[in-house]
Amino acid sequence: MQPRNMSMSGVVDLAAVKAAQEAKAKAEQTRAEAARQGGAGAVAPADLVIDVDEAGFERDVLQRSAEVPVVIDFWAEWCQPCKQLSPVLERLAVEYNGRILLAKIDVDANQMLMQQFGVQGIPAVFAVVAGQALPLFQGAAGEDQIRGTLDQLIQVAEERFGLTGLTVDPDAQPGAAPAAGPATSAGPYDALLEAAVQALDAGDLGGAIQAYRNVLSDDPANSEAKLGLAQAELLQRVQGMDPQQVRKNAAEKPADAEAQIAGADLDLAGGHVEDAFGRLIETVRRTAGDDRDAVRRRLLELFEVVGTDDPRVVDARRALARALF
Repeated sequence: MQPRNMSMSGVVDLAAVKAAQEAKAKAEQTRAEAARQGGAGAVAPADLVIDVDEAGFERDVLQRSAEVPVVIDFWAEWCQPCKQLSPVLERLAVEYNGRILLAKIDVDANQMLMQQFGVQGIPAVFAVVAGQALPLFQGAAGEDQIRGTLDQLIQVAEERFGLTGLTVDPDAQPGAAPAAGPATSAGPYDALLEAAVQALDAGDLGGAIQAYRNVLSDDPANSEAKLGLAQAELLQRVQGMDPQQVRKNAAEKPADAEAQIAGADLDLAGGHVEDAFGRLIETVRRTAGDDRDAVRRRLLELFEVVGTDDPRVVDARRALARALF
């Protein structure tokens, strides 16, 4: 089964924006349904680690990723480092008590999935959140590093996609259907946010931008609207670009603020996050006055597109501070 809506390099597209909105809606529906059933359907600790094959990938990974971050462990029986890493991941999956689900994929039996994720060697660990795939790490990793990575993954999944995980009951029978936490009421801006999603579906970037701005005019801190607006504005900016000419201008004019800003937009829309950030940080060093301020402002806007809690944004903020001061 072909993994859908993959964003392996952080590619920003309409599907990624829509996935965040849909994942939040589905998570709330799941919580509401669980509440109506009196909280039934909690999973057993044994259900937090599952074996996945190509036939069950959509059901067990893509669909479940709308409820909980799914961590994928690509392994093989002959792989000695895998035999050291896998037990750690399995123990942590149980310890994290429903905040992640661990899916184990045997690469020998599932070559297609290995190729689709671009796995070059094992062990390799990925995550799928709301249908969006991202690499976590490859090769041996210490437990502290793994914990730090999982903590960041959980934070992003909750803040950006509204995923709060599965309810775990130590007394539940293995194989029970998952359930989420208590129901939450609809937010006051759901209609406007849904209008933005519908506009994105129709390719109406201007309409989506206006809908997000309408939310932010009343609620400037609304994280869902801020993310959606930043991504929709980026898509609108790159929509009419000539990529070849933009890259030519950026290469020939390294100190030209306008050329570098356009190049960074194109970089980010193509998923080259570090390239976009690095381009603008270097331009900050080379410019002054209004040009420098324009580059800095665009960089801050791109931080919003990626997500301010993304580790690449954290690193870029430090580099920006060094360039400015």
